[in-house]
Amino acid sequence: MELRIDRQALVPVVQQIVDALAYWLRQGDIEPGTRLPSARQIARTNLLSQSSVVEACDRLVAQGVLASRHGTGFVVAAPLMTATDALWFEGVESQPVVAAAELKLGGGGLPESWRETDDLTYAIREVSRTDMASLFNYSTSLGLPALRGQISKRLGLLDIAAQDQQIMTTAGASQGLDLIARTLFKPGDCVVVESPGYSQLFELLRLQGVSMLEVPRTPRGPDLEVLEALLLEKKPRALFINSFYHNPTGSNLAPLVAQRVLQLSKRHGVQVIEDDVYADLHSGPGTRLAALDDQVIYVGSFSKTLSSSLRVGFVMAGADVISRLAEVKRVSSLGASGFCEAVLARLLASGAYRKLVLRLRQRLRHDREAALQALEDAEWEVFGKPVGGLFIWARPRQSDYAQLRIQARRFGVRLSSSTAFSPTGQASDWQRINVACACDPRARAFFQATASDRPQAF
Repeated sequence: MELRIDRQALVPVVQQIVDALAYWLRQGDIEPGTRLPSARQIARTNLLSQSSVVEACDRLVAQGVLASRHGTGFVVAAPLMTATDALWFEGVESQPVVAAAELKLGGGGLPESWRETDDLTYAIREVSRTDMASLFNYSTSLGLPALRGQISKRLGLLDIAAQDQQIMTTAGASQGLDLIARTLFKPGDCVVVESPGYSQLFELLRLQGVSMLEVPRTPRGPDLEVLEALLLEKKPRALFINSFYHNPTGSNLAPLVAQRVLQLSKRHGVQVIEDDVYADLHSGPGTRLAALDDQVIYVGSFSKTLSSSLRVGFVMAGADVISRLAEVKRVSSLGASGFCEAVLARLLASGAYRKLVLRLRQRLRHDREAALQALEDAEWEVFGKPVGGLFIWARPRQSDYAQLRIQARRFGVRLSSSTAFSPTGQASDWQRINVACACDPRARAFFQATASDRPQAF
Protein backbone atom coordinates (compact mmCIF):
# COMPACT_ATOMS: atom_id res chain seq x y z
CA MET A 1 0.00 0.00 0.00
CA GLU A 2 1.77 3.16 -1.21
CA LEU A 3 0.52 6.28 0.58
CA ARG A 4 2.69 8.96 -1.09
CA ILE A 5 3.47 11.00 2.01
CA ASP A 6 5.07 14.38 1.37
CA ARG A 7 7.48 15.12 4.22
CA GLN A 8 8.06 18.67 2.97
CA ALA A 9 4.38 19.56 3.21
CA LEU A 10 3.08 21.66 6.11
CA VAL A 11 0.25 19.18 6.68
CA PRO A 12 1.24 16.90 9.62
CA VAL A 13 2.37 13.42 8.59
CA VAL A 14 -0.31 11.69 10.67
CA GLN A 15 -3.04 13.72 8.97
CA GLN A 16 -1.55 12.87 5.57
CA ILE A 17 -1.69 9.18 6.51
CA VAL A 18 -5.35 9.54 7.55
CA ASP A 19 -6.21 11.23 4.25
CA ALA A 20 -4.22 8.74 2.17
CA LEU A 21 -5.75 5.68 3.87
CA ALA A 22 -9.27 7.07 3.44
CA TYR A 23 -8.55 7.84 -0.21
CA TRP A 24 -7.23 4.30 -0.75
CA LEU A 25 -10.36 2.83 0.84
CA ARG A 26 -12.70 4.94 -1.26
CA GLN A 27 -10.92 4.46 -4.57
CA GLY A 28 -10.56 0.71 -4.04
CA ASP A 29 -14.20 0.29 -3.00
CA ILE A 30 -13.00 -1.94 -0.14
CA GLU A 31 -15.67 -4.18 1.39
CA PRO A 32 -16.54 -3.88 5.12
CA GLY A 33 -14.66 -6.48 7.17
CA THR A 34 -11.57 -6.36 4.94
CA ARG A 35 -8.40 -6.47 7.02
CA LEU A 36 -5.84 -3.77 6.41
CA PRO A 37 -2.15 -4.60 6.09
CA SER A 38 -0.49 -4.46 9.49
CA ALA A 39 0.66 -1.10 10.82
CA ARG A 40 4.21 -2.44 10.74
CA GLN A 41 3.88 -3.39 7.06
CA ILE A 42 2.36 -0.03 6.09
CA ALA A 43 5.09 1.78 7.98
CA ARG A 44 7.87 -0.26 6.39
CA THR A 45 6.50 0.16 2.85
CA ASN A 46 6.19 3.93 3.21
CA LEU A 47 9.25 4.57 5.41
CA LEU A 48 7.06 5.79 8.26
CA SER A 49 7.11 5.26 11.99
CA GLN A 50 4.76 2.53 13.14
CA SER A 51 3.39 4.78 15.88
CA SER A 52 2.30 7.38 13.28
CA VAL A 53 0.44 4.72 11.29
CA VAL A 54 -1.27 3.42 14.43
CA GLU A 55 -2.32 6.94 15.43
CA ALA A 56 -3.76 7.57 11.96
CA CYS A 57 -5.70 4.30 12.09
CA ASP A 58 -7.00 5.17 15.55
CA ARG A 59 -8.35 8.45 14.16
CA LEU A 60 -10.17 6.54 11.42
CA VAL A 61 -11.58 4.23 14.09
CA ALA A 62 -12.91 7.31 15.90
CA GLN A 63 -14.52 8.42 12.63
CA GLY A 64 -16.19 5.04 12.17
CA VAL A 65 -14.22 4.23 9.02
CA LEU A 66 -12.10 1.47 10.59
CA ALA A 67 -12.60 -0.91 13.49
CA SER A 68 -9.94 -2.35 15.77
CA ARG A 69 -10.01 -6.13 16.22
CA HIS A 70 -7.89 -7.75 18.90
CA GLY A 71 -5.41 -10.08 17.27
CA THR A 72 -6.25 -9.03 13.71
CA GLY A 73 -5.36 -5.31 13.66
CA PHE A 74 -7.57 -2.88 11.80
CA VAL A 75 -10.47 -3.79 9.52
CA VAL A 76 -12.82 -1.73 7.36
CA ALA A 77 -15.89 -0.89 9.43
CA ALA A 78 -18.20 0.56 6.77
CA PRO A 79 -18.13 1.86 3.21
CA LEU A 80 -16.52 5.30 3.17
CA MET A 81 -19.11 8.02 2.69
CA THR A 82 -19.10 9.62 -0.74
CA ALA A 83 -19.41 13.36 -1.17
CA THR A 84 -22.88 12.96 -2.67
CA ASP A 85 -24.11 10.75 0.16
CA ALA A 86 -22.70 13.24 2.66
CA LEU A 87 -25.03 15.96 1.32
CA TRP A 88 -22.26 18.42 0.68
CA PHE A 89 -23.35 21.33 -1.47
CA GLU A 90 -20.49 22.87 -3.42
CA GLY A 91 -19.75 26.50 -2.75
CA VAL A 92 -21.52 26.63 0.63
CA GLU A 93 -19.33 28.19 3.31
CA SER A 94 -20.46 25.97 6.19
CA GLN A 95 -18.37 23.01 7.22
CA PRO A 96 -19.79 19.89 5.51
CA VAL A 97 -19.46 16.26 6.48
CA VAL A 98 -17.33 14.83 3.68
CA ALA A 99 -15.16 11.83 3.08
CA ALA A 100 -11.92 12.22 5.02
CA ALA A 101 -9.75 12.01 1.91
CA GLU A 102 -11.39 14.85 -0.01
CA LEU A 103 -9.52 18.13 -0.17
CA LYS A 104 -11.81 21.18 -0.46
CA LEU A 105 -9.62 23.19 -2.80
CA GLY A 106 -12.05 26.11 -2.76
CA GLY A 107 -12.94 25.99 0.93
CA GLY A 108 -13.86 29.26 2.62
CA GLY A 109 -11.67 28.98 5.73
CA LEU A 110 -8.45 27.59 7.10
CA PRO A 111 -8.22 23.78 7.21
CA GLU A 112 -8.22 22.11 10.59
CA SER A 113 -4.53 21.23 10.28
CA TRP A 114 -3.71 24.96 10.28
CA ARG A 115 -5.57 25.73 13.48
CA GLU A 116 -3.49 26.38 16.61
CA THR A 117 -4.84 25.12 19.92
CA ASP A 118 -2.40 26.08 22.69
CA ASP A 119 -3.34 29.73 23.22
CA LEU A 120 -7.02 29.05 22.64
CA THR A 121 -7.01 26.16 25.13
CA TYR A 122 -5.25 28.30 27.74
CA ALA A 123 -7.73 31.15 27.30
CA ILE A 124 -10.66 28.75 27.62
CA ARG A 125 -9.23 27.35 30.87
CA GLU A 126 -8.64 30.83 32.27
CA VAL A 127 -12.14 32.06 31.45
CA SER A 128 -13.66 28.87 32.85
CA ARG A 129 -11.67 29.31 36.06
CA THR A 130 -12.09 33.04 36.62
CA ASP A 131 -15.29 34.15 34.86
CA MET A 132 -18.14 31.88 35.88
CA ALA A 133 -20.78 34.34 34.66
CA SER A 134 -19.65 33.96 31.04
CA LEU A 135 -20.10 30.19 31.28
CA PHE A 136 -23.80 30.42 32.00
CA ASN A 137 -25.15 33.80 30.90
CA TYR A 138 -25.96 35.52 27.65
CA SER A 139 -23.85 38.43 26.62
CA THR A 140 -25.55 41.82 26.34
CA SER A 141 -27.23 42.87 23.11
CA LEU A 142 -24.26 45.05 22.21
CA GLY A 143 -21.76 42.45 23.38
CA LEU A 144 -19.17 42.11 26.13
CA PRO A 145 -17.85 45.61 26.99
CA ALA A 146 -14.26 44.38 27.36
CA LEU A 147 -14.35 42.84 23.88
CA ARG A 148 -15.92 45.91 22.29
CA GLY A 149 -13.15 47.98 23.80
CA GLN A 150 -10.53 45.69 22.28
CA ILE A 151 -12.27 45.86 18.88
CA SER A 152 -12.33 49.65 19.08
CA LYS A 153 -8.55 49.66 19.61
CA ARG A 154 -8.00 47.31 16.66
CA LEU A 155 -10.15 49.49 14.41
CA GLY A 156 -8.04 52.47 15.43
CA LEU A 157 -5.02 50.70 13.95
CA LEU A 158 -6.92 50.74 10.63
CA ASP A 159 -7.61 54.47 10.97
CA ILE A 160 -11.27 53.74 11.69
CA ALA A 161 -12.51 55.90 14.56
CA ALA A 162 -15.21 54.09 16.56
CA GLN A 163 -16.58 54.52 20.07
CA ASP A 164 -17.64 51.46 22.03
CA GLN A 165 -21.33 52.33 21.55
CA GLN A 166 -20.80 52.15 17.77
CA ILE A 167 -19.76 48.49 17.96
CA MET A 168 -22.00 45.44 18.33
CA THR A 169 -20.66 41.90 18.53
CA THR A 170 -22.28 39.13 16.51
CA ALA A 171 -22.08 35.37 16.13
CA GLY A 172 -19.67 35.70 13.21
CA ALA A 173 -19.90 38.05 10.24
CA SER A 174 -22.81 36.03 8.84
CA GLN A 175 -25.07 37.07 11.70
CA GLY A 176 -23.95 40.65 11.22
CA LEU A 177 -24.90 40.58 7.55
CA ASP A 178 -28.17 38.84 8.40
CA LEU A 179 -29.09 41.49 10.96
CA ILE A 180 -28.27 44.26 8.49
CA ALA A 181 -30.46 42.63 5.82
CA ARG A 182 -33.35 42.17 8.26
CA THR A 183 -33.15 45.61 9.82
CA LEU A 184 -32.31 47.96 6.96
CA PHE A 185 -34.18 46.43 4.01
CA LYS A 186 -37.67 45.22 3.23
CA PRO A 187 -38.87 42.75 0.58
CA GLY A 188 -38.68 44.29 -2.86
CA ASP A 189 -35.72 46.55 -2.10
CA CYS A 190 -32.70 46.18 -4.37
CA VAL A 191 -29.02 46.37 -3.50
CA VAL A 192 -25.77 46.16 -5.44
CA VAL A 193 -23.47 43.17 -4.87
CA GLU A 194 -20.15 42.29 -6.44
CA SER A 195 -19.91 39.46 -8.94
CA PRO A 196 -18.25 37.12 -8.36
CA GLY A 197 -19.01 37.45 -4.68
CA TYR A 198 -19.87 35.85 -1.35
CA SER A 199 -22.47 33.12 -1.79
CA GLN A 200 -23.71 33.28 1.82
CA LEU A 201 -24.56 36.96 1.42
CA PHE A 202 -26.58 36.16 -1.69
CA GLU A 203 -28.57 33.56 0.25
CA LEU A 204 -29.23 35.94 3.14
CA LEU A 205 -30.52 38.63 0.81
CA ARG A 206 -32.75 36.19 -1.06
CA LEU A 207 -34.16 35.02 2.26
CA GLN A 208 -35.26 38.59 3.00
CA GLY A 209 -36.75 39.08 -0.46
CA VAL A 210 -34.11 41.63 -1.45
CA SER A 211 -33.21 41.71 -5.14
CA MET A 212 -29.59 41.98 -6.23
CA LEU A 213 -27.91 44.00 -8.96
CA GLU A 214 -24.51 42.74 -10.11
CA VAL A 215 -21.42 44.89 -10.51
CA PRO A 216 -18.37 43.07 -11.91
CA ARG A 217 -15.34 42.87 -9.62
CA THR A 218 -12.06 43.87 -11.23
CA PRO A 219 -8.55 43.44 -9.74
CA ARG A 220 -8.86 47.03 -8.41
CA GLY A 221 -12.40 46.86 -7.08
CA PRO A 222 -15.90 47.14 -8.58
CA ASP A 223 -16.26 48.23 -12.20
CA LEU A 224 -16.95 51.94 -11.70
CA GLU A 225 -18.72 52.51 -15.03
CA VAL A 226 -21.15 49.69 -14.41
CA LEU A 227 -21.64 50.80 -10.81
CA GLU A 228 -22.43 54.37 -11.80
CA ALA A 229 -24.93 53.21 -14.44
CA LEU A 230 -26.69 50.93 -11.90
CA LEU A 231 -26.92 53.69 -9.30
CA LEU A 232 -28.30 56.12 -11.84
CA GLU A 233 -30.85 53.78 -13.42
CA LYS A 234 -31.94 51.36 -10.68
CA LYS A 235 -31.77 53.53 -7.53
CA PRO A 236 -30.58 50.74 -5.20
CA ARG A 237 -30.65 51.09 -1.42
CA ALA A 238 -27.14 49.85 -0.66
CA LEU A 239 -23.84 48.51 -1.92
CA PHE A 240 -22.18 45.46 -0.33
CA ILE A 241 -18.44 45.49 -0.99
CA ASN A 242 -15.21 43.77 0.08
CA SER A 243 -12.22 46.01 0.67
CA PHE A 244 -9.26 43.69 1.22
CA TYR A 245 -8.81 40.14 -0.05
CA HIS A 246 -12.15 40.00 -1.79
CA ASN A 247 -13.99 36.70 -1.65
CA PRO A 248 -13.44 34.90 -4.02
CA THR A 249 -10.92 36.81 -6.20
CA GLY A 250 -8.43 37.86 -3.50
CA SER A 251 -8.27 41.38 -4.99
CA ASN A 252 -7.91 44.64 -3.05
CA LEU A 253 -9.77 47.93 -3.33
CA ALA A 254 -7.45 50.51 -4.93
CA PRO A 255 -7.39 53.92 -3.17
CA LEU A 256 -8.71 55.89 -6.16
CA VAL A 257 -11.49 53.34 -6.71
CA ALA A 258 -12.42 53.52 -3.01
CA GLN A 259 -12.74 57.30 -3.18
CA ARG A 260 -14.85 57.12 -6.32
CA VAL A 261 -17.14 54.49 -4.76
CA LEU A 262 -17.80 56.82 -1.84
CA GLN A 263 -18.41 59.79 -4.12
CA LEU A 264 -20.97 57.83 -6.13
CA SER A 265 -22.68 56.43 -3.06
CA LYS A 266 -23.10 59.89 -1.51
CA ARG A 267 -24.37 61.38 -4.75
CA HIS A 268 -27.03 58.69 -5.13
CA GLY A 269 -27.89 58.19 -1.45
CA VAL A 270 -26.62 54.62 -1.27
CA GLN A 271 -25.63 52.96 2.01
CA VAL A 272 -22.19 51.33 1.77
CA ILE A 273 -21.70 48.10 3.72
CA GLU A 274 -18.04 47.09 3.89
CA ASP A 275 -17.34 43.40 4.53
CA ASP A 276 -13.75 43.13 5.78
CA VAL A 277 -13.64 39.69 7.43
CA TYR A 278 -10.09 39.04 6.20
CA ALA A 279 -8.74 42.29 7.64
CA ASP A 280 -6.39 40.58 10.08
CA LEU A 281 -4.63 38.76 7.25
CA HIS A 282 -3.55 42.13 5.80
CA SER A 283 -0.32 43.91 6.66
CA GLY A 284 1.00 47.19 5.34
CA PRO A 285 -0.83 50.26 4.03
CA GLY A 286 -4.36 50.08 2.71
CA THR A 287 -7.62 51.94 2.30
CA ARG A 288 -10.79 51.03 4.17
CA LEU A 289 -13.98 52.76 3.17
CA ALA A 290 -14.96 53.11 6.83
CA ALA A 291 -11.74 55.07 7.43
CA LEU A 292 -12.74 57.56 4.72
CA ASP A 293 -16.42 57.97 5.59
CA ASP A 294 -18.07 57.55 9.02
CA GLN A 295 -21.39 56.65 7.39
CA VAL A 296 -20.06 53.30 6.14
CA ILE A 297 -21.29 50.19 7.95
CA TYR A 298 -18.29 47.97 8.64
CA VAL A 299 -18.46 44.20 9.25
CA GLY A 300 -15.57 42.16 10.68
CA SER A 301 -14.93 38.70 12.09
CA PHE A 302 -12.45 36.59 14.04
CA SER A 303 -13.83 33.26 12.82
CA LYS A 304 -11.59 33.11 9.74
CA THR A 305 -8.39 33.47 11.72
CA LEU A 306 -9.03 32.07 15.18
CA SER A 307 -11.82 29.50 15.09
CA SER A 308 -14.87 28.89 12.92
CA SER A 309 -16.50 27.31 15.97
CA LEU A 310 -15.92 30.29 18.27
CA ARG A 311 -18.22 32.42 16.04
CA VAL A 312 -17.41 35.98 17.02
CA GLY A 313 -17.76 38.89 14.64
CA PHE A 314 -18.89 42.50 14.90
CA VAL A 315 -20.64 45.39 13.17
CA MET A 316 -19.42 48.99 13.42
CA ALA A 317 -21.82 51.78 12.42
CA GLY A 318 -23.43 54.95 13.68
CA ALA A 319 -24.93 54.66 17.16
CA ASP A 320 -28.50 54.91 15.84
CA VAL A 321 -27.96 52.03 13.37
CA ILE A 322 -26.25 49.93 16.05
CA SER A 323 -29.19 50.52 18.38
CA ARG A 324 -31.64 49.22 15.75
CA LEU A 325 -29.44 46.20 14.95
CA ALA A 326 -29.05 45.38 18.65
CA GLU A 327 -32.81 45.35 19.15
CA VAL A 328 -33.30 42.88 16.30
CA LYS A 329 -30.42 40.80 17.66
CA ARG A 330 -32.05 40.74 21.10
CA VAL A 331 -35.40 39.63 19.72
CA SER A 332 -33.96 37.02 17.35
CA SER A 333 -31.18 35.47 19.46
CA LEU A 334 -31.19 37.00 22.99
CA GLY A 335 -27.56 37.95 22.47
CA ALA A 336 -24.40 36.11 21.48
CA SER A 337 -22.26 33.73 23.54
CA GLY A 338 -20.73 35.47 26.52
CA PHE A 339 -18.26 32.65 26.90
CA CYS A 340 -16.94 32.92 23.33
CA GLU A 341 -16.67 36.68 23.66
CA ALA A 342 -14.79 36.38 26.97
CA VAL A 343 -12.31 33.91 25.46
CA LEU A 344 -11.64 36.22 22.52
CA ALA A 345 -11.28 39.26 24.77
CA ARG A 346 -8.68 37.34 26.80
CA LEU A 347 -6.71 36.42 23.68
CA LEU A 348 -6.78 40.01 22.39
CA ALA A 349 -5.75 41.51 25.71
CA SER A 350 -2.85 39.10 26.20
CA GLY A 351 -1.39 39.68 22.73
CA ALA A 352 -1.75 35.98 21.87
CA TYR A 353 -4.16 36.73 19.01
CA ARG A 354 -1.79 39.27 17.47
CA LYS A 355 1.04 36.73 17.46
CA LEU A 356 -1.24 34.08 15.96
CA VAL A 357 -2.16 36.41 13.11
CA LEU A 358 1.50 37.18 12.40
CA ARG A 359 2.22 33.45 12.10
CA LEU A 360 -0.75 32.95 9.80
CA ARG A 361 0.33 35.78 7.50
CA GLN A 362 3.82 34.32 7.22
CA ARG A 363 2.56 30.83 6.49
CA LEU A 364 0.03 32.07 3.95
CA ARG A 365 2.70 34.17 2.24
CA HIS A 366 4.91 31.11 1.80
CA ASP A 367 2.10 28.91 0.50
CA ARG A 368 0.69 31.63 -1.75
CA GLU A 369 4.00 31.98 -3.57
CA ALA A 370 4.21 28.21 -4.00
CA ALA A 371 0.59 28.00 -5.17
CA LEU A 372 1.00 30.79 -7.71
CA GLN A 373 4.09 29.06 -9.06
CA ALA A 374 2.22 25.75 -9.33
CA LEU A 375 -0.61 27.45 -11.21
CA GLU A 376 1.83 29.19 -13.53
CA ASP A 377 3.57 25.86 -14.25
CA ALA A 378 0.17 24.36 -15.02
CA GLU A 379 -0.68 27.35 -17.27
CA TRP A 380 -3.70 28.45 -15.27
CA GLU A 381 -4.86 32.05 -15.73
CA VAL A 382 -4.75 33.97 -12.43
CA PHE A 383 -7.05 36.92 -11.72
CA GLY A 384 -5.05 39.88 -10.48
CA LYS A 385 -2.32 37.82 -8.73
CA PRO A 386 -3.31 38.49 -5.09
CA VAL A 387 -0.65 39.66 -2.66
CA GLY A 388 -2.35 38.48 0.53
CA GLY A 389 -5.37 36.82 2.04
CA LEU A 390 -6.76 33.35 1.63
CA PHE A 391 -7.87 33.08 -2.02
CA ILE A 392 -6.60 32.87 -5.56
CA TRP A 393 -9.13 33.15 -8.41
CA ALA A 394 -7.91 31.17 -11.40
CA ARG A 395 -8.99 29.03 -14.31
CA PRO A 396 -7.27 26.28 -16.30
CA ARG A 397 -6.85 25.88 -20.03
CA GLN A 398 -9.50 23.17 -19.90
CA SER A 399 -12.82 25.00 -19.90
CA ASP A 400 -15.08 21.95 -19.52
CA TYR A 401 -16.05 22.14 -15.84
CA ALA A 402 -17.58 18.66 -15.77
CA GLN A 403 -14.37 17.07 -17.04
CA LEU A 404 -12.25 19.20 -14.72
CA ARG A 405 -14.36 18.14 -11.77
CA ILE A 406 -13.98 14.46 -12.66
CA GLN A 407 -10.24 14.89 -13.04
CA ALA A 408 -10.04 16.62 -9.65
CA ARG A 409 -12.01 13.86 -7.94
CA ARG A 410 -9.49 11.29 -9.16
CA PHE A 411 -6.90 13.04 -7.03
CA GLY A 412 -9.20 13.37 -4.03
CA VAL A 413 -9.79 17.09 -4.73
CA ARG A 414 -13.19 18.77 -4.46
CA LEU A 415 -13.78 21.90 -6.55
CA SER A 416 -16.17 24.74 -5.85
CA SER A 417 -19.43 24.80 -7.75
CA SER A 418 -19.25 26.60 -11.08
CA THR A 419 -22.29 28.70 -10.06
CA ALA A 420 -21.55 29.34 -6.36
CA PHE A 421 -20.15 32.85 -6.67
CA SER A 422 -22.76 34.39 -8.97
CA PRO A 423 -25.88 36.01 -7.48
CA THR A 424 -27.86 34.80 -10.50
CA GLY A 425 -26.35 31.31 -10.57
CA GLN A 426 -24.46 31.90 -13.82
CA ALA A 427 -21.81 29.25 -14.48
CA SER A 428 -18.16 30.24 -14.62
CA ASP A 429 -14.94 28.42 -15.46
CA TRP A 430 -13.05 30.35 -12.75
CA GLN A 431 -12.20 28.51 -9.55
CA ARG A 432 -11.69 29.79 -6.01
CA ILE A 433 -8.46 28.25 -4.71
CA ASN A 434 -7.76 28.30 -0.99
CA VAL A 435 -4.07 29.09 -0.50
CA ALA A 436 -3.98 26.95 2.64
CA CYS A 437 -5.04 23.90 0.60
CA ALA A 438 -3.18 24.56 -2.65
CA CYS A 439 0.14 23.08 -1.49
CA ASP A 440 -1.40 19.80 -0.38
CA PRO A 441 0.10 16.90 -2.41
CA ARG A 442 -3.35 16.12 -3.87
CA ALA A 443 -3.74 19.67 -5.15
CA ARG A 444 -0.23 19.69 -6.60
CA ALA A 445 -0.89 16.42 -8.42
CA PHE A 446 -4.17 17.79 -9.77
CA PHE A 447 -2.54 20.98 -11.07
CA GLN A 448 0.20 18.95 -12.73
CA ALA A 449 -2.38 16.73 -14.41
CA THR A 450 -4.21 19.73 -15.88
CA ALA A 451 -0.94 20.94 -17.42
CA SER A 452 -0.67 17.88 -19.62
CA ASP A 453 -2.85 16.97 -22.57
CA ARG A 454 -1.78 13.37 -22.29
CA PRO A 455 -4.31 10.95 -20.79
CA GLN A 456 -3.60 10.35 -17.13
CA ALA A 457 -3.17 6.84 -15.75
CA PHE A 458 -4.91 6.20 -12.47
